[in-house]
Amino acid sequence: MTALTANRVLVVDDDPTILRTLRINLRARGFEVETVTNGRDALSTVADEWADVIVLDLGLPDIDGIEVLRRIRLLGSVPVVVLSARHESDDKVEALDEGADDYVTKPFGMDELMARVRAALRRGGESRPSTPPFVCDDFVLDFDERHCEARGELVHLTPTEWRLLDELARHDGRLVPHQNLLKAAWGPSYGQESNYLRVYANHLRRKLEPDPGRPVHLITEPGIGYRLVR
Repeated sequence: MTALTANRVLVVDDDPTILRTLRINLRARGFEVETVTNGRDALSTVADEWADVIVLDLGLPDIDGIEVLRRIRLLGSVPVVVLSARHESDDKVEALDEGADDYVTKPFGMDELMARVRAALRRGGESRPSTPPFVCDDFVLDFDERHCEARGELVHLTPTEWRLLDELARHDGRLVPHQNLLKAAWGPSYGQESNYLRVYANHLRRKLEPDPGRPVHLITEPGIGYRLVR
């Protein structure tokens, strides 16, 4: 890969050892690399549209990494791989829900991290046909405008919720297996995390269904997947 075509990776971490290790390994694999040690510098670099993918630590000295992630998502859709010492499931769910493309816990294997960076780049470069609006008696989903209205009121949906609904709406009432939904929302490394889907299905039912306890639109097929019906 030449310098003219190299993908650009922004690494955001306040640990000098990790920065040096990632800089060496990424450059050895043909990436251009920029490193910063705090959230403000990260946001400034992202605003300049320098990076093709970001590796973001959550434990930054000035701005919490989750807040940095939120601000990155306001600036654009550059892929973000979170790198964190936080191992709790709730931390992972929050980061993914705020728009992270993947989540890697410290300590990490270099080959695994590089594979996740490459996967995030591929997803960032994919272009899919636009999903037509999904219209039923209880709500309307406009995927181009990211606009949701349920029973005459605007409803806020998170980036993860939009990705899940997009995948479901593309199948228009047909069953979507767990693995397909997990890949669409969080990437291939989350193929076994079906508990995430249960959490988000409950969130979506509370926002969209007239009676969340008796869903008529977001239907569970136990042990298999979900379907979205009109």
